[in-house]
Amino acid sequence: MDHRKELKEQYKEIKIEAGIYTITNTQSGDVYVGELNNLKRLNGIQFQLKTNTHNIKKLQADWNELGEGGFKFEVIEVIKQPETGYFDMKKELEKRQLHWIEQLSPAYNA
Repeated sequence: MDHRKELKEQYKEIKIEAGIYTITNTQSGDVYVGELNNLKRLNGIQFQLKTNTHNIKKLQADWNELGEGGFKFEVIEVIKQPETGYFDMKKELEKRQLHWIEQLSPAYNA
């Protein structure tokens, strides 16, 4: 097998975990519930907050006031792609995010 094919095979074997996460304001208890099709992108969400570019204005304002130490990030559900058959990950993520929003009544999602 040539090097290129070998790299393609290795890439196919990489398991990408999708899921639901929360960002909790540790002072007020306010929560944001988000979904990511690749949980490794959670670092990107933190980067947005650090660079004042997050699209949830209330969350960004609180972050600017309290700083990184005022928040806790947590993955609350991991959704794995089934080995076989069709699976609409985007639809599943939306469904699970709504479930957690109903359960937690997060202030930042309002």
